[in-house]
Amino acid sequence: MALQARLTITGRVQGVGYRDWAIATGLRLGLAGWVRNRQDGAVEALIVGDESAVGRMIEACRRGPPLARVDEIDVDPVDLDILPEGFTRLPTA
Repeated sequence: MALQARLTITGRVQGVGYRDWAIATGLRLGLAGWVRNRQDGAVEALIVGDESAVGRMIEACRRGPPLARVDEIDVDPVDLDILPEGFTRLPTA
């Protein structure tokens, strides 16, 4: 059973390569999901995978790429009927 979580990451997380970094990190960890900017300045991500990989992704997102400054991450569990394949970028919401 895959663990599923939606992350909302706030701080200086737009314009610093956070989405590309999150995609590369998610793929390296074998996760599926997506990442997008939000109009309120946050980055939102859905991550799906085994529990240890999801945990490692959440911890990595607390640091982010070198130019980011992460102030806070909200982690909300989700229960999707249809799981994403791969790790992609979605349009800004």
